[in-house]
Amino acid sequence: MPNHFAGNADERAALDAYIKLWRGAHAVEVTANRHLADHGLTLSQFAVLEALFHLGPLSQRQLADKILRSSGNLTMVIDNLERDGQVSRERNPADRRAFQISLTEEGRGLIERILPGHVGGIRELFGVLEPEELQQLSVLTRKIGLEAQRRDAERGEAAPTRRAKV
Repeated sequence: MPNHFAGNADERAALDAYIKLWRGAHAVEVTANRHLADHGLTLSQFAVLEALFHLGPLSQRQLADKILRSSGNLTMVIDNLERDGQVSRERNPADRRAFQISLTEEGRGLIERILPGHVGGIRELFGVLEPEELQQLSVLTRKIGLEAQRRDAERGEAAPTRRAKV
């Protein structure tokens, strides 16, 4: 759907690309993560399990940075995963004020069962693109993401993705 902004051609083109990027990203997120409800997980819970699976024990701050969520937002996510036996919290021996979040055996088993299908679904979804198109999409989204981070840093703003690799 074209936008109805009455600006110049460059403004309309940028706005049109932004709308398509946002709608496309939202549609991909919904489609790629729909299966998580079948496992009783939210997207944030899955992201925590996946990060711990690949990176090992992390502090709540490190987890927040890795999955692009606020540390405060993760408190309830981690509480629920701990309640369900998926993760455990232990005091960090190097910093007694912080907790290390670790996968339990049950959590490891769950993520090991879910991850192959999750990756397969994403691969299938992106299969609509030719390999060159997929590479180009990666390059272009990284480029615009880095520019957004640069502008936030220039303004001294703490962007939600400030520590994330784009």
